[in-house]
This record gives sequence, structure tokens and C-alpha cells, in this order.
Amino acid sequence: MSYDRLSADNAAVLFVDHQTGLSNGIHDQSLPEYMAAVSALAKLAKTFKLPSVITTSAADGPNGPVLPVITQTLPDASIIHRPGEINAWDNEDMVAAVKKTGRRKLIIAGVSTEVCVAFVALSAIKAGYEVYAVIDASGTWNKLVQEVAIARMVQAGVVPMTWVAVAAEMQADWRHESGQTLAGIMGEHLPFYGNLYASYVASRA
Repeated sequence: MSYDRLSADNAAVLFVDHQTGLSNGIHDQSLPEYMAAVSALAKLAKTFKLPSVITTSAADGPNGPVLPVITQTLPDASIIHRPGEINAWDNEDMVAAVKKTGRRKLIIAGVSTEVCVAFVALSAIKAGYEVYAVIDASGTWNKLVQEVAIARMVQAGVVPMTWVAVAAEMQADWRHESGQTLAGIMGEHLPFYGNLYASYVASRA
């Protein structure tokens, strides 16, 4: 095993089927927790200027459009609307958009974890990428399904992570320029850290 860290220079983010209709079916965590994690991941991508690719499945039907928080936070991200492929990696435009990022480390999140995330993650691993699945910025129908999906991905070499772990590994040192912005994101989307950060700001006033 080697520990080659995520950084702003080596990673890209894939948002797979974070759609309004699909998101209504998430029950492995609460919807507020899920939305907080997705929002935070999008803000991390913006803060660290990570190339981002968004893809949807049947966005003009019941699956619904991309969650607005993603497109509003990342207005310049590539959006690939798939006409039918379940595995987003089967879509040539999707793969081309990933290759265009020039990054070999892929941070992936999506709905649902066992299909949209796992299928892309496994395909990317097979294609030679290093893959990190952000579990709390993903979702599925129940906890058992989530656990099975994680087990399958880990067996293939996918690294499960949370958005906070991605944030901390990217930042590496609070003294870096992005430290204050990141502290604000963590304060907004991680309740206990919000209290901690507010105390820190008050002590500096």
C-alpha cells in the first residue's frame, strides 16, 4: 500500500446523477445530512479549483435535473446528459470529459451508491485511475445497500472517504491560502465545527 495524497493538482471530481428525483429516495442517511455533504463537496471543488464533471440520467424525466446547489456552485463544470447508459462510464462523452481533466485521481460521489457510484468507480479503476468514493456525498435506499456497495468497491481498490477527509487532505496545512475559506465551509456544513470556528473568530475580535 502507498499513500499518495489528494491535492489540488492531481484530482478531479465526478458528480454522478445527483438529481432531484433520485435524491428523494435516499434513506441511508437523512436528506439534510446528504445535502450538506453534497453542498460541501461542490464548494471544495470550487475552493481548490478542481476540474469537475457532472452527469445525469434521464434528466428530463422523473430522475429530475441536477441538484441546483451543484450547478450554481460550479457553473463552468462539464455536464454530460446520458440518453440511456446506466453506467456513466459507458457514455463516450463522459469518459472524454474525464480524460480532458488530465487528472488520474478521481473523487466520485453520486446517487445511488451501489449503481451510479460503484459502476463508475469500478470502471475507472479498470481504466487505470485511482478512485476515491465520497460516501456521505452519495446516497442509496438503505444502510445495508450502502454497506454492500462499499464492500464491493473496496475489494476492487476504491478508497472510501467523507467530504471532511477530502477537505483536510487537500488543505494539508491551515496556513495555506485556502484555510480561511475551508474553515468557513466546514463551519457551515459541520455543526460542531461551526461552533468551534465561531469561538475562534470571537476570540480574535
